[in-house]
Amino acid sequence: MKGAERDDTPVLITQAEPSYEEQFAARKRKYMIMMSMRIPCLLLAGLTYHTWWLALGFVALSVPLPWIAVLIANDRPPRKAEKVNRYVREPRAIEGGNHQVIEG
Repeated sequence: MKGAERDDTPVLITQAEPSYEEQFAARKRKYMIMMSMRIPCLLLAGLTYHTWWLALGFVALSVPLPWIAVLIANDRPPRKAEKVNRYVREPRAIEGGNHQVIEG
């Protein structure tokens, strides 16, 4: 390897992306938490039915929760763009450009 030094710097594994299983488990956990928030909202709406605007607020809060939970659960983090190490050869001329041509 002429002109280029070998990079012996250790790679930090803390910068590694979490595995697919870990990402999936985290998304599943977020989904379950958001969906479990819907039940208390509906219970609070039932308990506060005397104050109609408060009950309506709890119901209105519980309606978009499944949609938001699905969006968050299906959203994977973007993949990191990796710099690909490609071999670039140095162009070399086989012969010089000035040749004496002998015609017959």
